[in-house]
Amino acid sequence: MTGPDSDIEHLIALMARLPGLGPRSARRAVLYMIKKRGQVMEPLQQALSLVSATAQECVNCGNIGTSQTCQICQSDKRGNGQICVVEDVADLWAMERASVFHGRYHVLGGVLSALDNIGPEELRLPLLVQRIRDEAVSEVILALGATVDGQTTAHYISDQLQGAGVSVTSLAQGVPIGGELDYLDDGTISAALKARKAF
Repeated sequence: MTGPDSDIEHLIALMARLPGLGPRSARRAVLYMIKKRGQVMEPLQQALSLVSATAQECVNCGNIGTSQTCQICQSDKRGNGQICVVEDVADLWAMERASVFHGRYHVLGGVLSALDNIGPEELRLPLLVQRIRDEAVSEVILALGATVDGQTTAHYISDQLQGAGVSVTSLAQGVPIGGELDYLDDGTISAALKARKAF
């Protein structure tokens, strides 16, 4: 009994590296794409090629888009004096999906973690302080996960912003301990943002 060709096996191995996909799920996905080559695989190949060539990190907030400055940062309507600090782009997209925050964002690119050797210098913290000065920010909302590392990072940011003339708040009810924004439903995110509290 033989398995798939080496090229197909290589594609399965690459797919299995994606978050949420193991070898079995990757194998099923690849088989489906091969069977639906015209409807799924070829459009996917074109989209991957295009995104690979055009996707880039926003120089201002760290969001992912197709221009140097993302649409949120470009919008005058979003410059309302609020910056929502998130750990990752997935968290930013989760907040946008909930459609309750109308300010701008700042993606840290991680959280402080002694175990993973991630200190303040590995995060985009100096840029946050610069943005607070440059963009006339009045409130910084810390929308970090309710994990130990997330809360450690939130306390560190709050300490760094003392004396900066900004209100520092955090998400409130509805975010479970150990919860990550990307996994929360839109209603929970909405309730947590509306009930935010001083940090």
